[in-house]
Amino acid sequence: MRAYVVLTGLFAGLGSFLFGYDTGIITTSIAHESFKKYMGYPSNAATGAIVATYIAGEAVGALIQMLIGDKLGRKRFMQLMCIVVTVGTVIQTAAQNFGMFLTGRIITGVAVGALVSTVPIYNSEISPPEIRGVIGGFSGCMISLGTAIANWVGYACGFASETTSFQWRFPLSMQIPPGIILFIGLQFILPDSPRWLIRHGRDEDAKAAFSQIRGDLSGAELHKEFDDMREQILYEKSIELSSFKEAWEKYRKRIIIAVIVQTATSLSGVNVIGYYQTTLYKQLGIQGQNILLLAGVYGTVSALVNLVSLKLLDYMGRYPMLLYGFGGLCIDLIYSALMTHFFGASDNKVGKGFAILGIYMYNAIYFMLLNSTTWLYGVEILPIYLRSTVTGLASMSHFIFNIGVTEAGPTAFANIGANFYYVFVGTTFCTAVSIFFMFPETKGKTLEMIAAEFGDEVVITELSKDDKGYEERVENSAA
Repeated sequence: MRAYVVLTGLFAGLGSFLFGYDTGIITTSIAHESFKKYMGYPSNAATGAIVATYIAGEAVGALIQMLIGDKLGRKRFMQLMCIVVTVGTVIQTAAQNFGMFLTGRIITGVAVGALVSTVPIYNSEISPPEIRGVIGGFSGCMISLGTAIANWVGYACGFASETTSFQWRFPLSMQIPPGIILFIGLQFILPDSPRWLIRHGRDEDAKAAFSQIRGDLSGAELHKEFDDMREQILYEKSIELSSFKEAWEKYRKRIIIAVIVQTATSLSGVNVIGYYQTTLYKQLGIQGQNILLLAGVYGTVSALVNLVSLKLLDYMGRYPMLLYGFGGLCIDLIYSALMTHFFGASDNKVGKGFAILGIYMYNAIYFMLLNSTTWLYGVEILPIYLRSTVTGLASMSHFIFNIGVTEAGPTAFANIGANFYYVFVGTTFCTAVSIFFMFPETKGKTLEMIAAEFGDEVVITELSKDDKGYEERVENSAA
């Protein structure tokens, strides 16, 4: 039955796959000559708007999650967003002008922004603690897989005739099926989150869903784990605070960490490099289809090293992955800035190769150590009643900062070139310092027991020594 949990997490990960594919496909779309011609050769500002409006939609999606995500529940909310994403991708594919294309991008952004924030919540809530890194990490892994497939589809379509719009319409149309498939799977296959069901008073449904998910357990073990989860959730519900202001006073550190970990990904420069890597390759003298080939390899490297992270999350732990990840990015960005500065405008092909290597090393560090970790960690540390709201807030912060850096991307690279990297050197260094002093480890702990890391009272149910019943005790982690 452990295989059932893995497959459930993978299926739910289609929501994250959509985020990755739609994010990645624009990298190759804006590079096709047929797209530029059809859209009237958009300026640098207009090209930035294609990306920025999409991310603005993602921020709106995160806000919607904050407002109604917990009310609808993980499954129903994801189904609603499947409908929205299908509408948005159809509009993108059928776009007759620049304005219509932007409208489709915004609508799609709303849906994937909400989905990519909800999938790690759902996956973390159905996961056994010993493999939550794998199941929760599927969200980041499916993002990178979606991006990789998008890059190769874009590359392959680059060989199509530039006299038709097939070059960019076909890749965009490939976004449509996953949303429909995920909707059907949520309706007929995937269970609801037992934690969400308990919090909303549906204990019998929760027990049925939990038994389905944790079929690897039996008898006393199954009852104990369910009772542990139920008692802690009910305890947290009994002390829930009525306003966000009160919650901020009690859970300030957790809220700050959740927002930091998501905002830091935007300020690491990963999306700027991902979106505009084709521009960077051009500046380094790469031409024609070789640009899209490099983008395809970039996406493949992302997906492959992200698979390694699934093992590392439950072996190495979240804290060292975050610390070494952001520290490694800081060093690599300095290297990339120097290589591009000295060799970008030169005829030294070896030097240009080392500059491209810097981009690929950045990619490997981010997707091996950070991509899955950041999406999972911010969810794990939050109490259940704040999980959807604060994850939405953190995601909205991520997307808002993303708008700023990606909108500035084309103009910054055109005017200051490699010096733009130094902005992200500063942000990744500050993030690494924050992680060193503030972030606890969550590896191997149940979602309920992670609360003890922050000094909360935790209700623990234990089998009695004679196995005839249960005894409850309340532990204060500070004791």
